[in-house]
Amino acid sequence: MRTRFASDRGLTSRMVVTMFLLGLLYVVFVGVLISLGVRALSVLVLAGGLLLVQYFLSDRIALFAMHGREVSPQEAPELHGLIDRLCALADMPKPRVAIADSDVPNAFATGRNQKRAVVCVTTGILRRLEPQELEGVIAHELSHVAHRDVAVMTIASFLGIVAGLMTRFALYSGLAGRRNGGQGGVPVGAIVLLVSVLVYAVSFLLTRALSRYRELAADRAGALLTQRPSALASALTKVSGEMARIPTRDLREAEPFNAFYFAPALAKGQTLANLFATHPPLERRLEQLADISRQLGRG
Repeated sequence: MRTRFASDRGLTSRMVVTMFLLGLLYVVFVGVLISLGVRALSVLVLAGGLLLVQYFLSDRIALFAMHGREVSPQEAPELHGLIDRLCALADMPKPRVAIADSDVPNAFATGRNQKRAVVCVTTGILRRLEPQELEGVIAHELSHVAHRDVAVMTIASFLGIVAGLMTRFALYSGLAGRRNGGQGGVPVGAIVLLVSVLVYAVSFLLTRALSRYRELAADRAGALLTQRPSALASALTKVSGEMARIPTRDLREAEPFNAFYFAPALAKGQTLANLFATHPPLERRLEQLADISRQLGRG
């Protein structure tokens, strides 16, 4: 389903390459486990079932986890009106609209496709942003839906969990103490643990790299759709600055969902570097928006 959001071949190619590499990685991983005597098939069936549940119910799971609820046009007329205008401008179906009761100023989009998408904003961001700034944030989130990277990130993020499931299965099934050849040698459990950690690490780095690029792609597409890159830049600056005033407890509660947020929720004392950032640095995002402003000849 095509929209008027600017296409991004770089994002498309990165999503394809990431999914291919993750798939290849897990084929090799399962092959190693089977060769070591792990009954990987049962674990894969369980993991596959969980993946299907997450894929088809990702919108409901995300709303529940982030304390969001769908709101009607009567409950939030201004928010619905803003999304109506942007969807008409982008020529895309209107997603469901939700609000999360949280002071952390943020927004996210989820759902496996445009028809099942939901865009959620927090009460914190509604209270802090001007209408044009909020428009830029919503355009950013709608571009995630249009580019289909929400579904790809849902799958890619989940695959890292499979390594952990298989490791636990292998250890609990008694392989931890078993040794090759029955005597001496290296314990099979230790090999399984080492391979699982390696697979998880590679998966983690691949999904983080994709996550950072998709945020830049969404900034670019949202700014081009609204033709107001300076409004999005202002929203980014304001949201990032306000994070410093949010209680650490609230930020830590939001951190597990950073990959899906408009801006990362970082607890005090932590940096993007030691979190293996889900988002590019603020300076990089602002620099890109400034370049777009110069290209458009206005802000």
